[in-house]
Amino acid sequence: MFIDNFNRRFSYLRLSVTDVCNFKCQYCLPDGYQRPSQMQQFLSLDEIDKLVTTFAQSGTSKIRITGGEPTLRRDIEQIIECCSAPSQIHTVAMTTNGYRLSNNAKCWKDAGLSRVNISIDSFDERLFNQITGTNRYSKVIEGIESAIDCGLQVKLNTVLMNSYNFHQFEHNLERLKQWPVELRYIELMETLEQRQFFEQEHISGERLKQFLIRKGWRAQTRENAAGPAQVFSHPDYQGRVGLILPYERNFCDSCNRLRISATGKLHLCLFGEHGYDLRPHLGDNDSKALKDAIHRALDDKLAGHHLHDRNPGQTIHLASVGG
Repeated sequence: MFIDNFNRRFSYLRLSVTDVCNFKCQYCLPDGYQRPSQMQQFLSLDEIDKLVTTFAQSGTSKIRITGGEPTLRRDIEQIIECCSAPSQIHTVAMTTNGYRLSNNAKCWKDAGLSRVNISIDSFDERLFNQITGTNRYSKVIEGIESAIDCGLQVKLNTVLMNSYNFHQFEHNLERLKQWPVELRYIELMETLEQRQFFEQEHISGERLKQFLIRKGWRAQTRENAAGPAQVFSHPDYQGRVGLILPYERNFCDSCNRLRISATGKLHLCLFGEHGYDLRPHLGDNDSKALKDAIHRALDDKLAGHHLHDRNPGQTIHLASVGG
């Protein structure tokens, strides 16, 4: 199994398949996706298969497909099938902006997708359009409903921003009386390209946590292969609330995930180094060399990120590593 020097076991792989995105979110790509001057070659299906097989053999039980926007890949259905093929993989999830979900939720579920996280930063259409730089609100809502209807486990991701959506939190909880979803608020994180935006919009998610506790919401036990969210439930609501608080003390102690970028680099942390190139080990049938390279890289994994010191590492924007 992949284990680091702090005895953290990595059962969760976040696999980016593209860094292209068709939204222009204020906190990530406000000017839209900028094609790099040097053309990038994203992971092929064969390379993805090699990675998935190797991680499955090394204790991984959950894979999340990310981007950019992963559904922009024409072979996304085949990628889902590839990720769900090994018997060791119990959960295949995907994070998406939801734009293509209404027409594809069922076929992706049939291909092996079990969970989907849909990014929606406001349920106010005007504000949604302002945050995302698109006019696709109704399409995303259709996607959420299609995902629920076909039996996918649904989580809704909202990036917490002081002047955009903080004031909507209590109102948004009302949706959870009818929707059996997890509404997740993610504390805004600093990146190299968004330092000024961070200064203007960051607000601690601890305020939401204390509000929930005062209103009778109760913290739930964290699943072994779960992400970093603290999940709360309430007997009067069908849905749950998840809070991701990366600036909270000891946030990194329970880290259980590794990241592969769309170009085949292993990232030990979302806010870490440039990445360890695994591509030289993806062109042959020698899985031992690939495993050895990952084990060597894990020797460099630090105890935690340095966001508290205003140091986001080498993360240019969230789409560059897969969020």
